[in-house]
Amino acid sequence: MPTSTNNQATSFRGVRTSKFRHVYGQAMRKERCYENVPITRSAHDSNCCAVNPKFIAVVTETAGGGSFVVIPLEKTGRLDFTTGRVVGHSGPVLDVKWNPFNDNVIASCSEDATIKIWYIPDNGLNANLKDWLVDLHGHRRRVAYLEWHPTAENILASAGLDHLIIIWNISHGEAVTVIDSHHDVIYSMSFNREGNLLATTCKDKKLRILDPRSGKTVSEGSCHVGSRATKVLYLGDSGQLFTTGFSRNSNREYALWSQQNLNEPLRRETIDSSSGVLFPFYDHDTRMIYVAGKGDGNIRFFEVVSESPWIHYLGQFLSGFPQRGLGFMPKRGCDTSQCEVYRFYKLHITRNVCEPISMIVPRKSDSFQADLYPDTVAPTPAMSAEEWISGKNKPPVLLSMRSGLKVTYKPVRLEHVDKKLSLSERNNEKKFAFIAQENIVDYRPLERDQSSGYNEFDSAASSSDEDETEIRKRATRYRSFRCSNKVLEIIMQLEEQAQKNNKSTTLRGNDLKAVKTTSNLGTKFLNSNNNLNTYNFWSTRSASQINLKTQPFSQKKEPLSPRTLKPLVPSFLSTEKDLHKMDTPKSELELRRAYMAQREELKVLKGHLILKDKRIKELEEELRVTRDPLSRDSSEC
Repeated sequence: MPTSTNNQATSFRGVRTSKFRHVYGQAMRKERCYENVPITRSAHDSNCCAVNPKFIAVVTETAGGGSFVVIPLEKTGRLDFTTGRVVGHSGPVLDVKWNPFNDNVIASCSEDATIKIWYIPDNGLNANLKDWLVDLHGHRRRVAYLEWHPTAENILASAGLDHLIIIWNISHGEAVTVIDSHHDVIYSMSFNREGNLLATTCKDKKLRILDPRSGKTVSEGSCHVGSRATKVLYLGDSGQLFTTGFSRNSNREYALWSQQNLNEPLRRETIDSSSGVLFPFYDHDTRMIYVAGKGDGNIRFFEVVSESPWIHYLGQFLSGFPQRGLGFMPKRGCDTSQCEVYRFYKLHITRNVCEPISMIVPRKSDSFQADLYPDTVAPTPAMSAEEWISGKNKPPVLLSMRSGLKVTYKPVRLEHVDKKLSLSERNNEKKFAFIAQENIVDYRPLERDQSSGYNEFDSAASSSDEDETEIRKRATRYRSFRCSNKVLEIIMQLEEQAQKNNKSTTLRGNDLKAVKTTSNLGTKFLNSNNNLNTYNFWSTRSASQINLKTQPFSQKKEPLSPRTLKPLVPSFLSTEKDLHKMDTPKSELELRRAYMAQREELKVLKGHLILKDKRIKELEEELRVTRDPLSRDSSEC
C-alpha cells in the first residue's frame, strides 16, 4: 500500500503554479470610455487603433479621402463633432502606428499607396491637420500594414498589396531595402526583439523569416492551410513565433514555432469554429499571449513556458459587444498601483464607442509588485538608423516601472533642405553652432565713393549763390565720412542756428535715417561697444523733440540698407556759414584731437575682435570635447 500510494503521488502533478492563473479583465466605466467616435467600417484586417501614454488614434469613417482622429488620453467622454482630424490622405486609411520613441509622432498608410508621418501637438488637434512631416512614395498599390523597428530610430517597415515590403529611413525619406520575396498578398509582419529578423505570413500559406537589411529569406515553411488571413507574432528574444489562422476545415487555430525549424510547429491547437480573423498580442515582461477575434466579444489569454507543452491556457474576458479592432497600451503606460499588466482599447462594432479594458493580476497589497513589473522597454532608441543600416544589433533600452518615464517630450522638426527628420535630443552639435553664431558682427562695408571725402563735402559751401538742391546733392557725398558720435552734436548745432534765424526746424525722417546709417550706429556691435547713446527719430518730430532715451536701433520697423540712404543735409542748411559749422577742425590742435579720438576707437575695435576670436576658439574646444566621448562610445559599440 505505501508503495502504490507513493507511485500515485509521484504521477500526480497537481495544479500548475503560476502567478498569472487568476488574471481577469475589467472594462472601464462609461465616463472613462470614448463615445461618439466615428469608427471606420472598412473590412481591412488591421486593428484600426493605436495607443500610447499620451494619445489614442482611431481610423474614422469619411465620405471621401481618408482620416483618423487623435484624442488625448485624458479627454474621455463624448467626442465633440468639431474635433480635429488628420486628413492628409486621398484614400481610406488602413493602418496607423505610433513611433515607439516619440509619443507625438505617428505613421499612417492608405489606399492612395502613400505613407505619411505626422506630428501631433501635446494638447491634441484644434483643427484638421493636413501638413505632414514626411511623405513616402514607393508602393505601386495600397499600403496595408506598418511596423516600427523596436530598437533603431526612424526605421519603418511597410507592406503593400503590390507584394512588396519596404524598409524606410524616414529621417531621409528614402527606402533602405525593398523585399520582393512574396508572390501573393502579405497578411502580417513582425520584428524580433532586436530587430534583425522580420517574420511574415502570406496568402500563399507560407511563414517566412527575412533579413530586413538584405531582403534575403532566412527560413521558410508551411503555415496554416486555411484560406483566410493568418497573423504572426515574434515572441521577443525567445526565438519562437506565434501564429493564428484557419485549418483545412475552417476552424480557427493557433500554432507555436521555433525560428530554427519552420517545417513543424512546436504545438498546434484548435480554438473554435468562428469566422473572424484572430489578432495575437504579446507581453514580453509577463510572457503572456492575448488572442482576440474580429467580430468576437471575448479575449483569450495564454502563458508561454520554456518546455512542453509550451503554452498554457489561462482564461478569457467575456463581453456581449463584438469588437472591430483592438489597440493596446505599451507597458510603460500601465497602472502599477492597480496591478494592471496589459490594457486594451476596444472598438465596438454596434456603436461608436472605444472602451478601455484592463488585464489585472489580483494582489492584496497596494505596494509596487516587482515580480509583475520587471524592467520594460524604454521610449529611447538603442541606436540610430545609420548604425542599424551598417549592420549593428542592440537590445532595447530598458527602464524601471517603479519610477520610469511614462511619456516622452521630444519636439520634432523637418529640415526641408535635406529632408531630414530631427529630434531635439540629437541636436547638440547644432546647438553649439547656434551659440557660436549668436552675436555675429556685421562687417558689411558701407558704399564709399573713393573720389569723395570730407574736404569735398566741405567744399560744398564754397559758393553762397548755390541753391538748396545743389547743396543737398553735394552733401550726399558726406556718407563716406564716418562722423561717429559727432552726429547728435551736428544736429543740435543746426537746430540752434535755425532757431536763431527763425527758420523751420522740421527734419525729414529720411535725412535722419541717413545720418544714423552713415555713422553705422544701427549695428549691434558698435551699439554695445562704443558706448554711444542711441535715439529714436520720427519723421514728424523736430530736432528739439528728439527722444534721448537709449533704445536699440534693432527695434526700428524698416531695416537699413544702402538703397534707403537719402541726402544727408536738412533743407534749412543753405548758407556757407552753416556748412562751416559742421565741426570742421579750425586748427592743428583740433585736427590732432580728432585723430587721437579716431585712434582710440580703432583700439577699442581691435580689442573686441580679439575677444571675439578668443570666444570662437573656446566654443570650438567645447565642441571638440563633446564630440570625442561620442566617437569613443560609437567605436566601443
